Amino acid sequence: MFTDTKAFSSFAVDDIKRAKEFYEGILGLKVTEKNGLLTLHIAGGTEILVYPKENHTPAGFTVLNFPVADVDAAVDELTRRGILFERYPEFAQDDRGIVREEGMNVAWFTDPSGNVFSVLQEG
Repeated sequence: MFTDTKAFSSFAVDDIKRAKEFYEGILGLKVTEKNGLLTLHIAGGTEILVYPKENHTPAGFTVLNFPVADVDAAVDELTRRGILFERYPEFAQDDRGIVREEGMNVAWFTDPSGNVFSVLQEG
């Protein structure tokens, strides 16, 4: 039924202007705005819709993962850009917030609306 349908992901934010500033200015993503909605243009041609929602409550899970070649370099750069990395008591994280488990290194951060993102390095 959906074999030829281009699907896309979406998530909500509580402030479109602040979200756009964060995604463009801090994360360095290409962002377009139309009709009060944002589209994040991710490498590989992926587009993600970001929409405003009154009384927004962030999801209790990671909404977007960014694979990187070097998680340490990514965490350092994002920290320089003002990002604080999340701490979760159920994970053994180093002093920079990175979980180093067999097969994957990952660190989480949030956007201004509290949505959780990650940078992760496989291998």
